[in-house]
This record gives sequence, C-alpha cells and structure tokens, in this order.
Amino acid sequence: MPRETVLGGVPETPGEDDDRDLRPQTMRDMVGQREVRERLEIAVDAAQKRGEPLGHILFDGPPGLGKTTFAHCIPNEMGATKQMANGAGLTAPKDLLPYLTNLSEGSILFIDEVHRVPRSVEEYLYTAMEDFRIDIVLGDGVNARTLNMPLKRFTLIGATTRAGMLSAPLRDRFQIREHLGFYDTADLTEIVRRNAKKLKVRLDEDAAQMIASRCRGTPRVANNLLRWLRDYADSRANGHITTEVATAALKMAGVDELGLGPHERQYLDTLMRVFSGGPAGIEAIAHTMNVAVDTLTDDVEPFLLRSELLVRTPRGRMATAKAYNHLQKTPPKPTTGDGQSQLFD
Repeated sequence: MPRETVLGGVPETPGEDDDRDLRPQTMRDMVGQREVRERLEIAVDAAQKRGEPLGHILFDGPPGLGKTTFAHCIPNEMGATKQMANGAGLTAPKDLLPYLTNLSEGSILFIDEVHRVPRSVEEYLYTAMEDFRIDIVLGDGVNARTLNMPLKRFTLIGATTRAGMLSAPLRDRFQIREHLGFYDTADLTEIVRRNAKKLKVRLDEDAAQMIASRCRGTPRVANNLLRWLRDYADSRANGHITTEVATAALKMAGVDELGLGPHERQYLDTLMRVFSGGPAGIEAIAHTMNVAVDTLTDDVEPFLLRSELLVRTPRGRMATAKAYNHLQKTPPKPTTGDGQSQLFD
C-alpha cells in the first residue's frame, strides 16, 4: 500500500523522485533566519501587489548559511525566471552581456561571490541596476559609436562572504541588504529532522540533536554530517541512526563535542605543546604543522576564534583556558608580560 508522508506541506510518496536536493524551494519551507525571512516576505508581497520587480538584494555572511537558498526561493515566490552567474567568471563586460540581454520582465539575476566581480564589470552593472540600460561601444577610434540598449526591469541578487570587499557605489545600489547569522541548535535540529525524511533515513531524536550540536551553527555542515551518518548507518547499522551509531560515526569522522575536526585539534595541540599556548606567529605554527598559512587562516582559525578557543593578539596567537579544558590539558603558569594572565585568571 503506498505510504505518504507530508514534509513542509509537500506530499512525498515512494514513487516520486528521490529528492536528493535538500535545499528548500520556498521561504515557507525554510527553517531559521526568521527576521530575514519575514522582511523578505514583506518585500516580495509588496512587489507583487504593485506589479513591480523586487528591489535589488544583497546577502552577506559566512558560507553555508542560506544565501544561495534564498536566491533560489525568491524567484519561486515571485513566479519569475532566474539566471545564475558567479562573480569569478565575469572577467569582462562582454561576459555579462548574455545574462543582461536575455533577462525578461521581472526576472532575477543571481551573482554568487559578487565581491569577485572585476571593477570594469562592476561599473557596467551600475547603469543596468539603476537605469535598466547598458551602453555598448561599437567600433574603434574616431569611428566608434555608443549603442544604448534598454533592458527589461529585473532584480539582481548578490551573495558574498566578504561584504567589505564590495565597493561603496555597488553596495549602495542594493535596496535590500541582509546579513545571515549562524543558526541555533533548535533550528538545526529541525533542519536535520526534515532532511532525514528527504533522504529516507531513520533518525532518532537524540541523534538529530547530536548532529545539530556539532555542525558549527551551519546547515550545510549539518547536511554533510547527516549524509555521512546515513552512509555509516547503511553500512553498519541497517540504515537506522541511533545515538550510539551517531556517536561512533562522528568519532570515526573526527568530529568532537564542540564540532572541532582533526585539523583544529592539531592546531591547538601544536600551539599548546610546542609554543606553550602562545603567543606564537601564524607562520611559525604553519611551518611546525607543515601546512600553508592560508589553510590555517581561512579554514582552521575562523571556528576556533568564534568558539573562543583561540585569540589573536598583537604578539601572535594564544590558546584560551577553554581550549585547555576542551583538550584536557593543564595550562602553563603565566609569566609576567606575556599577556596570558588575562586568559587564565
């Protein structure tokens, strides 16, 4: 007999597509970012009532928090077509032309990593965003002439992990600017529950909460952990993710109670063991670990800093008392003038 379950208001039956894409399709299906979602729903509703395109939108925030998800949901809410581009791929104005000229009335152009758009392309966007036109130069020298081409009224959605790298003229042309923050454990638990149903995996409530508590406040990390636990359960636990199965799988993956991975723990261990907890320069730590400096600053340190396990001082990196407690190590006795007395008082 066919089994039907309801997930986010959408019926799901075994005969339908396996639904491997865990991304919500409408803002009603999204969990978390409530204030951002409410403001966007108001803007979408107002634009629809006026029969106008939505104002240009800029999303910023760390990776994996839903910028691209919002960019997919908004066209679905508006009933509009969308085009996708990446800032790194728009190296010259001519790369932008196919996107702009193919836009229909009210359609949406999404540019991911918009801070990587070169200045020449960025300046080309100014008139497109404000006046909905572009100027095309034909010919060279004295024979050159400018062709003014009107565009359909559209909405530009930009997403960036580094809003500070955007120039002020481009940033100010976005009427709506939203910053996405990290998710709390309750919202992440609900996301894990819903996605477990989409993946058709049995997941105990305690296991869902365990995933939510170790995913660094980021839905993308939660989904990655859920997929790993599904593989582990299918291989060794008949497809059922219990608390014991989740504990064993996360231990094998090297993810501890705070969500730290092997590289973060190795970083802290090196800082404590070799440099007595710091202060130590990032290059010295990188050479000792035999990894690139960029790997540490971009991949390892951000979560340690956010978790208050590491601090950056003018003299270098230092491990905090919380880091010593987490790794179950005894902090060194502070010496006069090294700055550690402020961390271990």
